[in-house]
Amino acid sequence: MNVRSGVTSTGAARVRAPRTSRLGWNLLGLLVFVSAGFPVYWMLNTAFKPAKDAIDPDPHFFPNVFTLENFRRALDIADFWGPVGRSLTVSLVVVVIGIAVGMLAALAISRFAFRGRKIVIVGILAVQMIPLVAMIIPVFLLLNDLGQYDKLTGLIITYLTFILPFTVWTLRGFIVNIPRELEEAAMVDGCTRTGAFVRVVFPLLAPGMVATSVYGFIQAWNEYLYALMLMSQQNQTATVWLGNFTTKNGTEYAPMMAGATMMAVPIVILFLLVQRKMAAGLTAGAVKG
Repeated sequence: MNVRSGVTSTGAARVRAPRTSRLGWNLLGLLVFVSAGFPVYWMLNTAFKPAKDAIDPDPHFFPNVFTLENFRRALDIADFWGPVGRSLTVSLVVVVIGIAVGMLAALAISRFAFRGRKIVIVGILAVQMIPLVAMIIPVFLLLNDLGQYDKLTGLIITYLTFILPFTVWTLRGFIVNIPRELEEAAMVDGCTRTGAFVRVVFPLLAPGMVATSVYGFIQAWNEYLYALMLMSQQNQTATVWLGNFTTKNGTEYAPMMAGATMMAVPIVILFLLVQRKMAAGLTAGAVKG
């Protein structure tokens, strides 16, 4: 009886151990979710509450009164659609050019052997290690000499300099995980190298391109420092537009949160449209070929 009891106790302990471990991971995941989601909730909470409640020293987790006055104030305080339109234009152009150029560069690095290939790869990594704030003055002087200061084209070129390296590196990882044998089989069947890429590699690469595009769009949409330094008040982007709520009289927190909420709408819509492809892209490459 003692032996059987010992075996039973050991088995029960082994069953409890995975459950305890699973509970711990679930609690950790819940903590991460709350930590990441609470700022978003507080932004929405502040956007829909009266302005006087936003500066209440005793804040409430749920607004007592819902109002849309903050959104009206956000639209009246300065031009809204102009900065949003400029941000959308810059972000979309950066994504299109970045994906097109980055895909070709990633394909060349991952599929072709050429002199200086390793130097290119190391250079891509080195560029991403440079703090963006360290390049503000050189970029300003360069764009000023080229006549691109206070122009959307200059801002697009600037954003491409720090989005392209990430795009190339990320797409290279996706392409490397696509077996060469698939391309070779297509070429044996009569496809050219370009045809094999279009018919075989490109469809498999599409989820990775979507995931990379979303990242590039978010980076360009949320960028503030370069937009502030390189663009005038008349050509400001959406992120700089939010700065209009901070004046010499203080910060209007409720309208600012309403503006931030409106700025988040394009990102949410984009994510909802491509969430399936993005999920597939983020998990691609977990099991190689």
